[in-house]
Amino acid sequence: MDIRLKFFLPLLAVFSMTITYGQDIQESISWSKDFRLSWEYFKGPVPPDAVAAATTASGISYEYSANLMFNEVTLDFKVDAFFYPQESWYKPAVCDSVTLNHEQLHFDIAELYARKMRKQLQETSFSDNVKAEVREIYQNVLHELASYQERYDWETDFSRNLKAQLRWQKKIEKALLESSEFSN
Repeated sequence: MDIRLKFFLPLLAVFSMTITYGQDIQESISWSKDFRLSWEYFKGPVPPDAVAAATTASGISYEYSANLMFNEVTLDFKVDAFFYPQESWYKPAVCDSVTLNHEQLHFDIAELYARKMRKQLQETSFSDNVKAEVREIYQNVLHELASYQERYDWETDFSRNLKAQLRWQKKIEKALLESSEFSN
Protein backbone atom coordinates (compact mmCIF):
# COMPACT_ATOMS: atom_id res chain seq x y z
CA MET A 1 0.00 0.00 0.00
CA ASP A 2 1.45 3.37 -0.99
CA ILE A 3 -0.63 6.47 -0.30
CA ARG A 4 0.49 10.01 -1.16
CA LEU A 5 -1.82 12.83 -0.16
CA LYS A 6 -1.51 16.56 0.43
CA PHE A 7 -3.98 18.71 2.34
CA PHE A 8 -4.00 22.22 3.75
CA LEU A 9 -6.30 24.49 5.67
CA PRO A 10 -6.11 28.23 5.51
CA LEU A 11 -7.50 29.93 8.60
CA LEU A 12 -9.20 33.03 7.31
CA ALA A 13 -10.16 35.78 9.74
CA VAL A 14 -9.31 33.38 12.56
CA PHE A 15 -12.98 32.62 13.21
CA SER A 16 -13.94 31.10 9.88
CA MET A 17 -12.14 28.04 8.72
CA THR A 18 -12.21 26.65 5.24
CA ILE A 19 -10.98 23.15 4.63
CA THR A 20 -9.78 22.91 1.08
CA TYR A 21 -8.20 19.97 -0.68
CA GLY A 22 -6.07 20.95 -3.63
CA GLN A 23 -6.88 24.69 -3.64
CA ASP A 24 -4.21 26.62 -5.49
CA ILE A 25 -3.10 29.57 -3.39
CA GLN A 26 -0.73 31.67 -5.46
CA GLU A 27 1.71 32.69 -2.78
CA SER A 28 2.57 31.24 0.61
CA ILE A 29 5.34 31.75 3.12
CA SER A 30 6.55 28.86 5.26
CA TRP A 31 6.96 29.55 8.95
CA SER A 32 10.57 30.00 10.08
CA LYS A 33 11.93 31.08 13.44
CA ASP A 34 13.98 33.73 11.63
CA PHE A 35 11.11 35.14 9.56
CA ARG A 36 8.98 37.96 10.96
CA LEU A 37 5.92 39.38 9.28
CA SER A 38 5.86 43.00 8.16
CA TRP A 39 2.92 44.91 6.76
CA GLU A 40 4.30 44.57 3.22
CA TYR A 41 3.30 40.86 3.32
CA PHE A 42 -0.37 41.69 3.90
CA LYS A 43 -1.39 42.00 0.25
CA GLY A 44 -5.07 41.09 0.30
CA PRO A 45 -7.84 43.61 -0.18
CA VAL A 46 -9.59 44.85 2.96
CA PRO A 47 -13.18 43.63 2.85
CA PRO A 48 -15.60 46.59 2.67
CA ASP A 49 -17.49 45.42 5.78
CA ALA A 50 -14.38 44.46 7.80
CA VAL A 51 -14.57 45.24 11.50
CA ALA A 52 -11.14 43.84 12.37
CA ALA A 53 -7.99 45.92 11.95
CA ALA A 54 -6.10 43.06 10.28
CA THR A 55 -6.39 39.42 9.33
CA THR A 56 -3.63 36.86 9.16
CA ALA A 57 -4.45 33.97 6.85
CA SER A 58 -2.35 31.09 8.03
CA GLY A 59 -2.75 27.37 8.07
CA ILE A 60 -1.28 23.93 8.31
CA SER A 61 -0.62 21.66 5.37
CA TYR A 62 0.50 18.07 5.40
CA GLU A 63 1.48 15.34 3.05
CA TYR A 64 2.46 11.79 3.75
CA SER A 65 3.20 8.45 2.29
CA ALA A 66 2.40 5.22 4.06
CA ASN A 67 3.82 1.81 3.41
CA LEU A 68 2.49 -1.48 4.74
CA MET A 69 5.16 -4.12 5.15
CA PHE A 70 4.88 -7.26 7.28
CA ASN A 71 1.68 -5.95 8.92
CA GLU A 72 3.42 -2.75 10.01
CA VAL A 73 2.57 0.68 8.64
CA THR A 74 5.41 3.15 8.30
CA LEU A 75 4.62 6.78 7.66
CA ASP A 76 6.77 9.43 6.03
CA PHE A 77 5.23 12.86 6.44
CA LYS A 78 5.74 16.57 6.11
CA VAL A 79 3.70 19.13 8.06
CA ASP A 80 4.12 22.87 7.49
CA ALA A 81 2.64 26.11 8.74
CA PHE A 82 2.06 28.75 6.08
CA PHE A 83 1.13 32.44 5.83
CA TYR A 84 -0.92 33.45 2.80
CA PRO A 85 -0.17 37.08 1.77
CA GLN A 86 -2.98 37.39 -0.80
CA GLU A 87 -5.56 36.37 1.82
CA SER A 88 -4.09 38.55 4.60
CA TRP A 89 -4.89 42.23 4.92
CA TYR A 90 -4.69 45.23 7.25
CA LYS A 91 -6.04 48.74 7.67
CA PRO A 92 -3.01 51.06 7.70
CA ALA A 93 -4.88 53.86 9.48
CA VAL A 94 -5.54 51.75 12.59
CA CYS A 95 -2.62 49.30 12.67
CA ASP A 96 0.68 49.71 14.47
CA SER A 97 3.57 47.56 15.69
CA VAL A 98 1.43 46.09 18.49
CA THR A 99 -1.13 44.94 15.91
CA LEU A 100 1.63 43.48 13.75
CA ASN A 101 3.04 41.57 16.73
CA HIS A 102 -0.46 40.24 17.41
CA GLU A 103 -0.70 39.02 13.81
CA GLN A 104 2.78 37.43 14.00
CA LEU A 105 1.64 35.43 17.00
CA HIS A 106 -1.28 34.07 14.99
CA PHE A 107 1.29 32.73 12.51
CA ASP A 108 3.45 31.42 15.38
CA ILE A 109 0.44 29.63 16.83
CA ALA A 110 -0.10 27.91 13.47
CA GLU A 111 3.49 26.63 13.69
CA LEU A 112 2.93 25.50 17.27
CA TYR A 113 0.02 23.35 16.11
CA ALA A 114 1.98 22.08 13.11
CA ARG A 115 4.49 20.83 15.68
CA LYS A 116 1.71 19.18 17.68
CA MET A 117 0.62 17.37 14.54
CA ARG A 118 4.20 16.29 13.73
CA LYS A 119 4.51 14.93 17.27
CA GLN A 120 1.24 12.99 17.02
CA LEU A 121 2.14 11.55 13.62
CA GLN A 122 5.56 10.52 14.91
CA GLU A 123 4.16 8.88 18.04
CA THR A 124 1.14 7.10 16.52
CA SER A 125 1.14 3.45 15.51
CA PHE A 126 -1.02 3.30 12.42
CA SER A 127 -3.18 0.45 11.20
CA ASP A 128 -4.02 -0.34 7.60
CA ASN A 129 -6.69 2.38 7.93
CA VAL A 130 -3.93 5.00 7.92
CA LYS A 131 -5.78 7.47 5.69
CA ALA A 132 -8.66 7.83 8.16
CA GLU A 133 -6.31 7.88 11.13
CA VAL A 134 -4.14 10.67 9.69
CA ARG A 135 -7.24 12.64 8.72
CA GLU A 136 -8.61 12.31 12.26
CA ILE A 137 -5.35 13.61 13.74
CA TYR A 138 -5.44 16.51 11.29
CA GLN A 139 -9.07 17.35 12.08
CA ASN A 140 -8.41 17.23 15.84
CA VAL A 141 -5.36 19.48 15.49
CA LEU A 142 -7.35 21.95 13.36
CA HIS A 143 -10.14 22.05 15.92
CA GLU A 144 -7.65 22.71 18.74
CA LEU A 145 -5.87 25.33 16.62
CA ALA A 146 -9.09 27.23 15.87
CA SER A 147 -10.09 27.20 19.55
CA TYR A 148 -6.65 28.37 20.61
CA GLN A 149 -6.59 31.18 18.03
CA GLU A 150 -10.02 32.35 19.18
CA ARG A 151 -8.99 32.24 22.83
CA TYR A 152 -5.87 34.25 21.99
CA ASP A 153 -7.96 36.95 20.30
CA TRP A 154 -10.49 37.16 23.12
CA GLU A 155 -7.94 37.19 25.96
CA THR A 156 -5.85 39.89 24.27
CA ASP A 157 -8.93 41.80 23.08
CA PHE A 158 -7.48 41.56 19.57
CA SER A 159 -4.16 43.13 20.76
CA ARG A 160 -5.76 46.00 22.71
CA ASN A 161 -5.00 44.45 26.12
CA LEU A 162 -1.23 45.02 26.20
CA LYS A 163 -0.60 43.05 29.42
CA ALA A 164 -2.43 40.03 28.04
CA GLN A 165 -0.66 40.44 24.69
CA LEU A 166 2.72 40.32 26.45
CA ARG A 167 1.66 37.24 28.47
CA TRP A 168 0.62 35.47 25.27
CA GLN A 169 3.84 36.41 23.54
CA LYS A 170 5.87 34.85 26.34
CA LYS A 171 3.56 31.82 26.44
CA ILE A 172 3.93 31.15 22.70
CA GLU A 173 7.70 31.74 22.73
CA LYS A 174 8.01 29.22 25.58
CA ALA A 175 5.77 26.68 23.84
CA LEU A 176 7.77 26.97 20.61
CA LEU A 177 11.02 26.52 22.51
CA GLU A 178 9.67 23.49 24.37
CA SER A 179 8.46 21.90 21.13
CA SER A 180 11.59 22.66 19.11
CA GLU A 181 12.34 18.95 18.62
CA PHE A 182 9.27 18.84 16.36
CA SER A 183 10.25 21.82 14.22
CA ASN A 184 11.14 21.31 10.54
